[in-house]
Amino acid sequence: MNYETLLCEVKDQVARVTLNRPQVLNALNTQVFNDLEAVFSTLAADPAVRVILLTGAGEKAFAAGADIKELAAIDATAGEAKARRGQGVFRLIETCGKPVIACINGFALGGGCELAMACTIRLASDTARLGQPEVKLGLIPGYGGTQRLPRLVGQPMALKLLLTGEMINATEALRIGLVDEVLPADNTDKLMERAEALAKTIVAMAPLAVAACLHAVRDGSEIGLEQAIDMEAKIFGRLCGTSDKEEGTKAFLEKRAAVWTGR
Repeated sequence: MNYETLLCEVKDQVARVTLNRPQVLNALNTQVFNDLEAVFSTLAADPAVRVILLTGAGEKAFAAGADIKELAAIDATAGEAKARRGQGVFRLIETCGKPVIACINGFALGGGCELAMACTIRLASDTARLGQPEVKLGLIPGYGGTQRLPRLVGQPMALKLLLTGEMINATEALRIGLVDEVLPADNTDKLMERAEALAKTIVAMAPLAVAACLHAVRDGSEIGLEQAIDMEAKIFGRLCGTSDKEEGTKAFLEKRAAVWTGR
């Protein structure tokens, strides 16, 4: 798969997508959004891909935010359209039906932080720096940041970050729940090794169950508890009628590894 601003490779059912604009700290411009939409649509539809890793080229940045030159040139109408475009692409990533692991290897600011928040799991190098500095530009986050950030860290902490534009380090991001793990940066391969190990663990699980967990948690968090547990019961029941459930329980009783078919 060839893209202008991304690299993508698939190995052992794990795709690695790399933002490839290191000369501008992997800033998100129009072409990046086009390429992200194309690659995640392709990977979502590929049954050979079970987990997706997302990172940035170079050691300085995951994604340092939106392309400021593009932002400076747009008016109110174009601004709303730009926000809706970014929201749509990030929602695609969030709802692609497969776990997406953000490997934050440097700056994740503005749109870059919003991109990381749209992923399922966030791993960070201990040199990572995260934040939503849009207020410094007279703006707010436009790609879902004002909504995902409070859901991850709570409203007071989210407002503190949004109102000050403060950039925080990986240790603080871990403390408040913005990232899930922090890896030492003295070994540049450690971050991706951990992500690949986590991906390998997920790949070994039943694919229908993995997709169902994503569905239940994501959609359940957006509705009331009564509706959510009703949805959970329906999903549980549906899985009980699958070949994978039959294989999983049989393998457990026979003390062997399950062989999943995704059916």
